[in-house]
Amino acid sequence: MQTVVYRIVQEALTNALRYADAPQEARVAIAYGPPVTVVVTDDGHGRASGGGPLGSGRRLVGMRERARLYGGSVEAGPRPDGGWRVTAELPDVEEDR
Repeated sequence: MQTVVYRIVQEALTNALRYADAPQEARVAIAYGPPVTVVVTDDGHGRASGGGPLGSGRRLVGMRERARLYGGSVEAGPRPDGGWRVTAELPDVEEDR
């Protein structure tokens, strides 16, 4: 499961770097459950105007597929006060897949 947590954090931070407009901060919080909860937030203001095209969504799909391997889920979307939030919940399992 450590690899899944690592990859979800990696993908969420990559998305923040690519798509957030003028982010000043990104935060990663991991709570070891059960369930294991991963929350990655940034304070950007959405996609930079005039930036490249929107992403393909494959990173979010990949995060969701990885979490599903452990019976978990991933939710992602804008925060009410600006920025973006990715939350993953993974049941506490002992064996790696």
